[in-house]
Amino acid sequence: MSTLTAPPSTSAAAAAAPDYAAIKQRQQATWASGDYTVVGTTLQIVGETLAEAVDLRADERVLDVAAGNGNATLAAARRFARVTSTDYVQALLDKGRARAAAEGLDVTFEVADAEALPYGDATFDVVLSTFGVMFAPDHASAAREMLRVVRPGGRIALANWTPEGFIGRLFKIIGTHVAPPAGVRSPALWGSEPHLVALFGPRARDLRVEHRKFHFRYRSAAHFVQVFREFYGPTHKAFGALDVAGQAALQRDITALLDELDIGGGRGLVVPSEYAEVVITVG
Repeated sequence: MSTLTAPPSTSAAAAAAPDYAAIKQRQQATWASGDYTVVGTTLQIVGETLAEAVDLRADERVLDVAAGNGNATLAAARRFARVTSTDYVQALLDKGRARAAAEGLDVTFEVADAEALPYGDATFDVVLSTFGVMFAPDHASAAREMLRVVRPGGRIALANWTPEGFIGRLFKIIGTHVAPPAGVRSPALWGSEPHLVALFGPRARDLRVEHRKFHFRYRSAAHFVQVFREFYGPTHKAFGALDVAGQAALQRDITALLDELDIGGGRGLVVPSEYAEVVITVG
């Protein structure tokens, strides 16, 4: 004899659901703090590599989602694509706009939420995101929106930190000192192939994941901590949320991770960080 269990009530389900609007407000404040461009511009090579991986062509309509300071945006514009660069933090878009202007690149910059893109269906040939959309708190909504705005036969190309890599491990360390928002899945899941298949598989004609490494290069572990503490929003906010003893403990844990992974041989800090390079052809 089997027993049927009643599903949770609508009110209970609503109570358990994260408040994504409030979470995104806090995220906006986080990414607007410090100065992400100090770190972001060091990652430019990832945007260039991603543009090659997706076989970007001149005059294709390209949307950069959660573009930050514009690494993928610039890579696409350098290849003569027609680029719209979006983020939900105006200050980051302003940095990208200044970079594009310095190179004389024609790019459209617009404030947009990755989970509610203000564009029609099948508007773009290619959608890009480098270490950006992975931070959207509602993973499924962000994936649906990217799939919606890209044309059939178009491509989505992402660079996402993996859970096992350096940045994935750094997020875990920060989370042990400052609790992440309740009910929100880790952004590093976007670097996990099963998670990507769950998000995009039903609409993907082809989904390829290549594991690559970006090398963080700083003078020393202390230099890395100083730069990330001052300029990288999540780390900047984490240190700001702790008292003096907590800050010292967080610094010790980050330094221990850097020392463990450093391959610089005493001639400057060199820390490889694995990321997933994802190229999806939409059916």
